Amino acid sequence: MTSSRAIDVAALIEERKLSGFNYLIIGVSVLITFLDGFDLLMLSHTAAYMADDIGLDKLQLGNIFSIGLFGMMLGGFFFGYLGDRIGRRPTIILSTSSFGVLTLLFTFADSYTSLLVLRFLNGFALGAMLPLCWALNIEFVPKRYRASVITLIMVGFSLGGAAAGPLTVWIAPRYGWASVFVLGGVATLLSSLLLFFTLPESVRFLVSKNKQPQTVARILKRLNPSIDTRAGDRYFLADEIDIGRRPFRVSQLFVGKLKWITPMIWIGFGASSMAMYFLASWSPLVYQYAGFDRATASWVSSFASFSGAMAGLVLMRLVDTRGPCAVMIYPLLSLPFLLILGIGNLQGDAFIVLSLAGAIFVKGGHYGITSIAGIFYPSVIRGNGAGWAASMGKIGSICGPLLGAYVLNSGMPVVKSFAVLALCPAILGICAYIIARVDRRSVINAELLSASQPGSETLPERMR
Repeated sequence: MTSSRAIDVAALIEERKLSGFNYLIIGVSVLITFLDGFDLLMLSHTAAYMADDIGLDKLQLGNIFSIGLFGMMLGGFFFGYLGDRIGRRPTIILSTSSFGVLTLLFTFADSYTSLLVLRFLNGFALGAMLPLCWALNIEFVPKRYRASVITLIMVGFSLGGAAAGPLTVWIAPRYGWASVFVLGGVATLLSSLLLFFTLPESVRFLVSKNKQPQTVARILKRLNPSIDTRAGDRYFLADEIDIGRRPFRVSQLFVGKLKWITPMIWIGFGASSMAMYFLASWSPLVYQYAGFDRATASWVSSFASFSGAMAGLVLMRLVDTRGPCAVMIYPLLSLPFLLILGIGNLQGDAFIVLSLAGAIFVKGGHYGITSIAGIFYPSVIRGNGAGWAASMGKIGSICGPLLGAYVLNSGMPVVKSFAVLALCPAILGICAYIIARVDRRSVINAELLSASQPGSETLPERMR
């Protein structure tokens, strides 16, 4: 009779390198974040065409931008909870398919009110994509790769944003702004079909919930075909604190070191998102108001999105090897560029060059805080942890477009908004420093505790 074995799934994942299975999950995650970025910037680039066609002023455009972000905030709370209840896989597929249908419905929008309603619902459906993609990938890779993988996934967001400008410039004048939403909606629905056939459930989620041991064994086989799984095996996660299996409560996000880390993630994410979404929503129009034509404005904004993604890729290995303190680098680098733009009176090429440099470092810093937003939470609440972080960040996201609308309507020179934005990376840098200090202190305390118990058990039996 075969004896039952207790298997540490966390140890199995930690001792591995990335495999084809991981790359498949990363690939489909990049695809859906690409569509997320495309949607966000698609609205920004079609805004001028929509304003001409429907008759929208700057404040109305700002409201449309912001209500979508408000919908994403509420969607993050709802789908984060749902993802920790029914699983990452079904929630991501539900979110993606709903988002695709609602994007297609934009083709019927013919008034300010209809655009507001659709943008809110579209944002709500979109709220689950990023946080649950982060959670799913974090739960399949070793800790030494987590920030790198999350940043790589977020590159899809910037590539989608970079593609939105050229595609809109090419499609909208020929076929109308609604045709851009047809393209986005159809592509998203096709991606949801792909997710149905390729996306696995998180093995850490299943183990943390003590669910479906046969499915856990099957996924582990996909992760590593040489793993020996047997009927009757029991699975657990030795690297995670046990917070029980009661229904989620917000207080669980503040257990232990999280009482300091969670607020700093929320504040840093909010400040970074405010700057990020101001640039994402208003950059094309800001460049137009600064005297550049629509095509140039779209190309420059797209180049900033792409370059910000590349900057994030450069940073990601530092975050994995040096810890959260590396997140401070880009916010500090962005400060002089934003301040010079806000205080000076630059025009022409100098304005383009400095604004690009500032935007690249702002976007790169956003990838930094994104890469660590979900890594500190145990699997049983990681969907909620990442979802709440993203949703609290949306408060800043909502304020960013509104700030742009009021600055542009106030008669203040457009470039003065960059001086205001300088506060955002400054706050992010402070938050990253505090997170790094708290995390480092908890690691030292854990090492001291382990050293004081030389007779304690090491990791349980591992499967080879």
